[in-house]
Amino acid sequence: MPVIKVDDSSFEKDVIQVSLSCLVLVDFWAPWCGPCRMVGPVVDEIAHEYSGMIKVVKMNTDENPTTASNYGIRSIPTLMIFSDGQKIDSIVGAVPKSTLSSKLEKYLKDSVKKT
Repeated sequence: MPVIKVDDSSFEKDVIQVSLSCLVLVDFWAPWCGPCRMVGPVVDEIAHEYSGMIKVVKMNTDENPTTASNYGIRSIPTLMIFSDGQKIDSIVGAVPKSTLSSKLEKYLKDSVKKT
């Protein structure tokens, strides 16, 4: 599943109202941000590797200040994980793929236990 670009108007539909059985990874970024450009390809790889298990979306914080403000984004990149319409975790800064994968694996295992 490819990465989906979301904006203030589509965030509710594409992140909050997503199926109860799906994790959503949101990458809050901006084009001028060096660390964002470093983590962007990692997020793309995650989207490919976890296709069918999670939904991955990206939001440009410069173009969508309302949602960024609502979630208290003060540093970018910020990656947030949502489940059942609720933020369950966040990672601030450019992190290695292994860090992001292990966080996702934890929540994927937790969601399997619930079902």
